[in-house]
Amino acid sequence: MAKRKRLTPLPSAASGNARPAPLAAPETKSATTLTRGLGSVRPPIAEVAHDAASANALAEVAQTLTAARAEGRLIQRLPLHLIDADHLVRDRLVADPEEMGVLKDSIRQRGQQTAIEVVALEDGRYGLISGWRRLGALRDLLIETKEPAFETVLALIRTPADAAESYVAMVEENEIRVGLSFYERARIVVRAVDRDVFRSDRVALAQLFAAVSRSKRSKINQFITIVRQLDAGLKYPTAITERSGLALVQALEADESLAQRLITALAAKPDRTAETEGQIIARTMADAETPPTAPLITGERPRKHSEPEPLCEGLVLRVEKDGAFRLTGPALENRFFVSRLMAALRDLDTA
Repeated sequence: MAKRKRLTPLPSAASGNARPAPLAAPETKSATTLTRGLGSVRPPIAEVAHDAASANALAEVAQTLTAARAEGRLIQRLPLHLIDADHLVRDRLVADPEEMGVLKDSIRQRGQQTAIEVVALEDGRYGLISGWRRLGALRDLLIETKEPAFETVLALIRTPADAAESYVAMVEENEIRVGLSFYERARIVVRAVDRDVFRSDRVALAQLFAAVSRSKRSKINQFITIVRQLDAGLKYPTAITERSGLALVQALEADESLAQRLITALAAKPDRTAETEGQIIARTMADAETPPTAPLITGERPRKHSEPEPLCEGLVLRVEKDGAFRLTGPALENRFFVSRLMAALRDLDTA
């Protein structure tokens, strides 16, 4: 086996005992191959790719946040004093004190758990869409405690297409969370129509309560009569039960003077309680004169259906196969036209 040859430095020219000359430092690469980090080696092309990826990720996050804010999916903390609770006519008339107490205790202990919904207004304020009870609880807590924690509210800033969509959102939120009385449901229909959000009670009822059953919509429609005729005189309208409300509607439709007599009787007791108000309504209904019963029209009803027959502009009559008369047309969406039509039918002399 061949021996290894030992390598030794050449001796110095000046002295044979001189120290060996130091070895030259190894050749190094350019300093640009070091990253900006802690000295790890990264090629320039990798550095460029890293910067580009970071910039793209940041742009994607910003785009996601912008889209979430535009679509009303980003919860933001807004100053409480900038929220206009009266932006929409509220469907809820009163808040149960016990329920509000429970809500305030929950917010005091755990904070606001569910965001309210608002729409941005032109003056830098925000109009409340849904969350009336949560907003009221926070305002009460701020007054009671003066704590900075209650000076703001968590909110989703929505961008509804129009006022009708805002009302629908408000009604749907209350239908899901806490059911309203039939009177409150009917009242928001009337108020939305009076504000020209919807062109008629029928259209408002169909759009605001599209998710409820047909039978419930029918009952809400009945209570619209009470709202239209007695809203100005009632002090405790939410105390009217479903059964008593439907009986009151029948009485109002049978006696046109009953509404005015009810308002007069209620006005005579301004300090009345909810129980007293119910008693006044029941007593006035009992004292109402029963209108004379019109004689029935004799003769057979048509057995065959007919082609649609225009009666006037926007109103069409059709006789169905079972002999029923059906009126259709856009004129029926006008509540004033329908009122005149019903009055004319009641005044018909069938003798």
